[in-house]
Amino acid sequence: MGERRAAAAVAVVLGAGACYCLWRLAAGGRRGQRAGTGRVPPSDNGPPASTHSMDADALQKLIHLLQATDDPLIQEQALITLSNSAAFSVNQDIIRNLDGLSVIGGMLSDCVPRVTEKALNALNNLSMNIKNQEEIQAYITQVCRNVESAPLNSDLQLAGLRLLTNMSVTNDYHHKMINSIPCFLCLLSEGTERTQIQVLKVLVNLSANPAMTRHLLRAQVPSLLLLFDNCINRDILLRALVFAANLKKNMNNEDGTTIQDQYSEDSVFFTLCRDSTPFAQKLASLLHHPDTEVKEQVVRILTQ
Repeated sequence: MGERRAAAAVAVVLGAGACYCLWRLAAGGRRGQRAGTGRVPPSDNGPPASTHSMDADALQKLIHLLQATDDPLIQEQALITLSNSAAFSVNQDIIRNLDGLSVIGGMLSDCVPRVTEKALNALNNLSMNIKNQEEIQAYITQVCRNVESAPLNSDLQLAGLRLLTNMSVTNDYHHKMINSIPCFLCLLSEGTERTQIQVLKVLVNLSANPAMTRHLLRAQVPSLLLLFDNCINRDILLRALVFAANLKKNMNNEDGTTIQDQYSEDSVFFTLCRDSTPFAQKLASLLHHPDTEVKEQVVRILTQ
C-alpha cells in the first residue's frame, strides 16, 4: 500500500510539472528590469496573470504529500512543482488557502540543503502576492538564518537573498532584517559578483527606508570603496551608488544632529558620509563613466 501511495504521489508531481513546462514553452523569455533609483523590484519577474492553473485538488495532494513524507527526493520534487505552479497568480491564492505557506515555511529548517533551497524558491514565487507576504513575513528571521549559515555563494544562500529582496520591497518587514545587516555587508565584501548583485538588491531596498539609515551606517564594511570603481561590474556599481545615494538623502532629511562618535572608523558612515576624500575621488572619476545611469547616480550623491 505504501509503495502504491508513493508511486501515485510521484505521478502527481510529474503531472503538475508538465503543466508548468507547457506554460514556459508558450510564454517564452522576458526582458529583465532596469535598475532604478529607489527600491529594487522583486528579484524575479512577476508571475503572469493567467486563467490557467493546476487543479486545486492536485495542489492539495502535493501539500499533503509534503506533510506526509520524509523522503528528501519526493519533498524536493513536490516543492519544485509547487514553486512552478506559483508562476500562475491564481495558484498563489489557492496554495495560501490550502495552508500551503505554513507547510512550505516549516521546511526552511530542514537539514537537507536542497530541500531548504527548494522551499525558499517556492516561497519566493509565492511572495509576489501581498496577502502571501503577510504570512511569509513570519519566516523572515529563519530565512536570514538560512542566508547566514549557508555556504558562501551557494544556491541556497542566493535563494534566501532572492526571497528577502521580494520581502523588502516595502518597509513593512525591514525591522526583521536588522540583525542580518552585518551579514549582508560581509557578503558584499566576500561574495562573487552574482552574490554581490543579489545582496545589493536587499541593501538598496533597506536603504530606501529612513528608519534603517542608522542601522546601515553603523555597520562595518572596510572594503566598500572597492565597489565604486570604473572597472567594476556595471550592475554592482549602479546598485552600490543607489545604496549610497539613498543613505545620503536620508541623512540630509534628518534634523542634522548626527553624532559622529557613535560610528566606528570602518563603518559605512565614515566610508561614505564623513567628508570622505577617497569616496569623493571615486565619485569624481565615475563622472566620466560611459553609462548614463551611473553618472546620474553620481550626480545625485554629489548634489545632496
